[in-house]
Amino acid sequence: MKLLIITQKIDENDDILGFFCGWIKEFSKQAKSIAVISQYVGKYDFPENVEIFSLGKEKGRSKIRQLFNFYKLLFKNLPKIDAIFVHMIPLWVVLGEPFFKIYQKKVYLWYTHKSVNLKLKLAEKFVEKIFTASMESCRLKSDKIVIIGHGIDIEKFESHPRSKKEKLKIISAGRITPIKNYEILIEAAKILKNKNFDFEIKIAGKPILEQDKVYSEKLKNLIKEKNLEDKINFVGSIPYRNVDIFYQSGDLFVNFSDTGSMDKAVLEAMASGLLVLTSNEAFKKILSEKYFVNKNPEEIAEKIIALSKADFDPGLRDYVVKSHSLRQLIIKIISLIKHE
Repeated sequence: MKLLIITQKIDENDDILGFFCGWIKEFSKQAKSIAVISQYVGKYDFPENVEIFSLGKEKGRSKIRQLFNFYKLLFKNLPKIDAIFVHMIPLWVVLGEPFFKIYQKKVYLWYTHKSVNLKLKLAEKFVEKIFTASMESCRLKSDKIVIIGHGIDIEKFESHPRSKKEKLKIISAGRITPIKNYEILIEAAKILKNKNFDFEIKIAGKPILEQDKVYSEKLKNLIKEKNLEDKINFVGSIPYRNVDIFYQSGDLFVNFSDTGSMDKAVLEAMASGLLVLTSNEAFKKILSEKYFVNKNPEEIAEKIIALSKADFDPGLRDYVVKSHSLRQLIIKIISLIKHE
């Protein structure tokens, strides 16, 4: 199979989208050749059967110029490929549809977000399938949706069982944005400190949008107000190639996100051998009660103390290996595309 992939960013150093380089490497093992059209291209290292094309965002190209490049690259690649896989951006499906139709190429979309907007609704009309991680990860009502799990590189995120220590190392990762509800974690941290519980919290990630930056400053002010500077540390963004090292530095991964979809970072932490605590409803049917919590600071503090006494749980990693392995995900996608 010769596959065309359309994506936002190719850069193994990126803290948010760097993981997709791993996807492309797995695709290259299952397909004869891969052509990738990416809006932004940074650092990568792919096999010889992968060809990368940039729309020029990294060079400061305007959106009009990027769109021109998009169509130019479609004309260059569509005659040579068998199918198209679009990662996360329904707009590329909509913009490319007339040309996909002319060349009679089938299109497949990967989408994991609770937002159901007009672009997604339009894209659904044009694609063969929409692949997603869980029932909550794509809330569009459609017979085209196929739930196939996340793609976690289980070789990268190796399990490192931890011995119980006096100080509990709590970590979290992801974009610094209001939807992550970090203020609740700060409130819980204050309760823990008042109980003389020995802990530290490290949060990896950075704000991106202007509202994120405002939120980030509010969090820093709240930490000062609660006198928690010695307990909570924002460590900034971590390149994806090093994020496994960050996970290995922790004992407990916390996530109080309102994304509604299955958060990939939680699965990465589970694969790394960490205990987890989350309020994300997508995990409610997956995790036992001790790993799931309401967004209540007192309840969170209580469960953190309880988990500090818990043993290593190999079942958390086993679940990721069985249901969210990157290799198995790509094999499923390629198989479904071939049999359409």
